[in-house]
Amino acid sequence: MNRSVKVRLGVGIGVVVLGSLAGACGAQPGSGTSGTTAVTATQTVTDTAGPSAASVSPPPPPTASADIVVPDVSGMNHQAAQNAMQAAGLYNLREVDSTGRHRAMILDRNWCQTGQDPKPGTKVAVHAVITLYARKCDEH
Repeated sequence: MNRSVKVRLGVGIGVVVLGSLAGACGAQPGSGTSGTTAVTATQTVTDTAGPSAASVSPPPPPTASADIVVPDVSGMNHQAAQNAMQAAGLYNLREVDSTGRHRAMILDRNWCQTGQDPKPGTKVAVHAVITLYARKCDEH
């Protein structure tokens, strides 16, 4: 269903014209004349109702041809590892501080990969969770 709604915005803006600007509007400076400008805007909003939730079918499950080979990101900085995973088509990435201190990886380039799960070369579905283990690069 398409429904158009017109919204009228009437805005009265009082403008006091002084000095040389008054002359440009046709009033004499110092005459106490003020001009008022009214601005009216019209906006058309179209509300398009989409299909109901009952009529939307779920996406088909990934097929065997949608399997992706997990790249090897060993030794990379965490940002490069994320980029490699995404370039392969893997976006469901989980990051873990491999020292066990549960730190957040704020600056990804300061962290180096120490492991990954699943292992490199494993075939996974498109939506598989890939866990990247890393620690700060200056920690040995």
